[in-house]
Amino acid sequence: MVKKVAIIGSTNLDRVTRVPRLANSGETLSTPQHQEEVMGGKGLNQAVAVARSGSQANFITKVGAGFDLAARVDEENLNLEYVLHSEDAETGQAYITVSKATGDNIIYVYEGANGQLSAKDVWNQRTALTEADFCLAQLEIPLETVSSAFKMAHDQGVMTVLNTAPVPDQENFPHELLAESDLVIPNEHEAELITNIPVTDRDSLIQNAEFFFAAGVKHVLITLGDRGAFYKSVTGKEVMVNAIKTTAIDTTAAGDTFIGALLSRLTPDFDNIEGAIKFAVAASSLTVAQPGALPSIPKEADILAQLPKTN
Repeated sequence: MVKKVAIIGSTNLDRVTRVPRLANSGETLSTPQHQEEVMGGKGLNQAVAVARSGSQANFITKVGAGFDLAARVDEENLNLEYVLHSEDAETGQAYITVSKATGDNIIYVYEGANGQLSAKDVWNQRTALTEADFCLAQLEIPLETVSSAFKMAHDQGVMTVLNTAPVPDQENFPHELLAESDLVIPNEHEAELITNIPVTDRDSLIQNAEFFFAAGVKHVLITLGDRGAFYKSVTGKEVMVNAIKTTAIDTTAAGDTFIGALLSRLTPDFDNIEGAIKFAVAASSLTVAQPGALPSIPKEADILAQLPKTN
């Protein structure tokens, strides 16, 4: 049976500029490339990653009036019947600058219709959660919407997964949301912002995990960029998977690809967590080697071919 993941999150029009390097404050740089417009948003990226990795993705999102998402994104296994339309807001937009020198990026986001995705909207689309293995959300939509969605998911016996991005500072982070999250997936920088514990070594990773456990989280997975990913469960299981060495061209969708690929493989009992992380690491290593967000997300066959390079 095909796995099913419900994704509740953002859809953006990504406006991407590729520059020789990221400018310093007050500096003006010339770039030979004009701005590109492609589809993105953490929710959409993760939904596409789930779908391309071979599982069914039920995507709940809100876009601008008259915006035809299906005409722009046509993916096998991506169910867009739960897409909603705002009457008075535009589709969200992200302004992305990518360094050609390093692949690093700077992103500014206008929330648009994403900010109107409400708890009532999710309730009206709750059949997306039926028989799902996981319910995944990020922080590019209202926090109360994520909280309500996770409560609905738990009412149906569905595991909840929170990608803590983008994260506000520690003072404004919704710590109460952690108690409703079975699995939390921050990157190392987000983890430090939330816990105030710098990620420097294994001990600091464990301390970060223990912070989340104290808040009610059962599983913590911290992504470490070119160092791989670290997992720990409240019962003590620990997994470290190294990254695959590759030349990064564009890291924009690396984290979203990792999460979507992970959930396409992970079982709700987490028995195969190490294998699922290796699959996710293989997927993200392919993503960073290609430009763009959605165009760089790999398909299942390509990920499987890359998988033997993990360790």
